[in-house]
Parts: sequence; C-alpha cells; structure tokens
Amino acid sequence: MSDQLTLSAEARERNGKGASRDLRNNGRVPAVIYGNKEDPASIHVEEKALFKLLHTGHFMNSVVMVEVGGKAVRTLPKDVQFHPVTDRPLHVDFLRISEHATVTVQVPVIFTNEDASPGLKRGGVLNIVRHELDLVVDAAHIPDDITIDLSGYEVGDSIHLSNITLPKGAASAIEDRDFTIATIVAPSALKSSDGDSDTAAEGEGEAEA
Repeated sequence: MSDQLTLSAEARERNGKGASRDLRNNGRVPAVIYGNKEDPASIHVEEKALFKLLHTGHFMNSVVMVEVGGKAVRTLPKDVQFHPVTDRPLHVDFLRISEHATVTVQVPVIFTNEDASPGLKRGGVLNIVRHELDLVVDAAHIPDDITIDLSGYEVGDSIHLSNITLPKGAASAIEDRDFTIATIVAPSALKSSDGDSDTAAEGEGEAEA
C-alpha cells in the first residue's frame, strides 16, 4: 500500500498570474484543493518539499495530508503542471477525499521473473502496452504497484487483465473489455515491415486508452 505523505502549505492571499509568478520566484508553487462538496482553497507549497514527494515515484497514487492553517486535509493529487523547458512544477491540483473514499488512480505495472519466461529466454521481447492500470480502490488501500509474474510465458503469448490478480478491494476502472497489458513478441516481428509490429501495438494501446 502506498505510504501516506505529508506536505505543508500556506493559504494564498492573492490569485492571478502575477501573484503566481511572485510565488514561484520565491521558491513556492501555487496549488488548489477542491472537491468533497467544499469550496476550493487556494494554497502554495514549498517547491523543494514538493520535489521530494514527486521523486518518491508514487506521488500521484498516494494520499497526501496537506497541512494548512493548522489543519490537515486528506487529499489525492490529481494534476501537476510542469514548465515545458525547465520541468519545474508550476501548479498542483489536490482533490479532497474522506478516509475511505473510493478513488480512481493510475497504478504502475511491474514485471518480474523474466528469467522464468521461456519466450524471453529464447530471445523474445516484452512489448508493454500498458505501463499503468486505472484502478478503483479504497483511498486507504491504494497499492504501490501491480506485479505481473512472467513465468511460463512463450513467444506469442499475451497478458490480459483477466490473467492477473488485482489486490483485494481493487477493480479495473475499464470494465467493458479484457484489455491487453503486454505481449511476448519475437525479435523478427519487431523488425519486420519497418516496424509494422510496433505500430500495431501502439494502435492497440490507443484504441484501449
């Protein structure tokens, strides 16, 4: 389960582009907390502290307790805007949630036991169609990742949603199809027809997104 993170914040006294620019020039990042039938709250957080949480690798699928005005607000990060050149965070959106709210999060997929896959041992290539899964879970039980065991998979095999076991209480946000997560393909298939195989895999991912 993802760790609960904590982030200190201060209320924003002014809004607008000029005020936001002044905050960024002083090492702060404008943000907003919204949802849960309450008015939006404009805040700002320390850029260094935000960077630290972003570098945990699971910021977007963790509960973040935002401490502002002596009160801790339970939130889920929904969006982080970055500068297109410097990659500095420009703005953050936080969604207020209750302790056991049902939330939709993107959870990364991790593949294990590649050495136990006959297809990969013979030179096959793991073609990942989905690097993350959209899951509906209890906010208090958000998984860090979904682990997929590659043991026994041969060249030509596909791994679908139905082939994996989701954590207890978690469900796929996509309910209308048994989508492909990854396939084991032969190296020659990747090189044939000037990459037609890659294009097909990308098309499948786009169709299922």
